[in-house]
Amino acid sequence: FLHFLLLWQELKGYFMKKKVRVIPHTSWAATSLWSLDIKTLSVLIFALSILGIGDGLIVLSNLGSTPWTVLSQGIAIQTNMSIGWASFFISCIVMIAWFPLKLQLGLGTLLNIVIIAFFLGLTTKILATPSSLAEQLLYGTVGLLLYGLGTALYLTCHLGAGPRDGLMVGFCQRFYLKVSIVRTSIEIFVCILGFILGGTVGLGTVIFAASIGWIVQICLNIIAQCPHFSHKGENDY
Repeated sequence: FLHFLLLWQELKGYFMKKKVRVIPHTSWAATSLWSLDIKTLSVLIFALSILGIGDGLIVLSNLGSTPWTVLSQGIAIQTNMSIGWASFFISCIVMIAWFPLKLQLGLGTLLNIVIIAFFLGLTTKILATPSSLAEQLLYGTVGLLLYGLGTALYLTCHLGAGPRDGLMVGFCQRFYLKVSIVRTSIEIFVCILGFILGGTVGLGTVIFAASIGWIVQICLNIIAQCPHFSHKGENDY
């Protein structure tokens, strides 16, 4: 055990010196968590909008809820509260976990809640429910891709993450792990916990849990490798 501890300290020191970058620092990145720069806000609003639309398409596909929704269902069943209050309760618990991870609220944290909810509701209201399996798969696939792209884009604004994404970023920073590994691990754990508590797991739930982390990671890698997008900054995380 002592040997493992020493090895971990050496690896930690190595990565701290190397300054591992979790989220690429882009040309539209904010200089502070409450920046009102037009360029940054434009990208943030666009990113959160397509994230909300993607979430709406996933709901309309009726192939299974996202893992966090499954957990909300499970808690609602066990406590006799509404799924909305269960989701709010989960967000509060997750936000408490931010403190030991040394995460901070930002403008993006607040807009995350408002904009995603608006476009989620708008999408489910405007678009028709798919009538065939092929349409369900199309909705689910497009929704998943938009969800992943939107997540990657809004995180590169560096205006603060949403409650659940903040947990992912915090673990990446603390343990020097890739987004794909941390996000997939969290989603699978949440999915299993929600299922144990009585939540409904569908095919779409399993696919989302297993793939969303990798989609976000791929999108972040593409953004980081584009020379006209990236630039060096001091507030990388």
